[in-house]
Amino acid sequence: MSTAPPRPSGDLTYRDAADADVPALVGLVQSAYRGDGDERGWTTESHLIGGRRIDESGIREVMTAENSRLIVVTGDDGGVIACFQLERRADRAYFGLFAVRPGLQGNGLGRRVITEAEQLAVQAWGATAMEMTVISVREDLIAWYERRGYRRTGSLSPFPYGSERHGTPKRDDLVFEQLVKELG
Repeated sequence: MSTAPPRPSGDLTYRDAADADVPALVGLVQSAYRGDGDERGWTTESHLIGGRRIDESGIREVMTAENSRLIVVTGDDGGVIACFQLERRADRAYFGLFAVRPGLQGNGLGRRVITEAEQLAVQAWGATAMEMTVISVREDLIAWYERRGYRRTGSLSPFPYGSERHGTPKRDDLVFEQLVKELG
């Protein structure tokens, strides 16, 4: 993994995650993926999967994995408001662990962040495409990505049933579907 200096983009700053960010990142990802009540955003999957989405060791694994970067997005006050992972896969980049603070969802922040992620993948690695996996029954989320230029590939992979690390599924029909977007 290579780190880069913070990159300001308007009122947002993008930088590689540091050890000091780990607790905030766990909280952000948990609230975005599994939040309830005041922490519930439109991206929650708590109706599909219960339990923890990630813990501190999971965040650190993403931060230290070869060919992987965990990017933190901070606002004007320096607080963590979003994050995403980029992983280099030959001439493509994998986009994952995307989270936006639930109270800030629905105002264009996610669109800005994913656009920055795509540009970063092209600039840092010369990526020609960005790929990701999304739980296939998340039609609203898939539609959001399709509006950003991603397309369904039809490639499915199994959900890791029985792995507490990924939470407790509430359905028995979960699979991941690959989405891809050609870049610049």
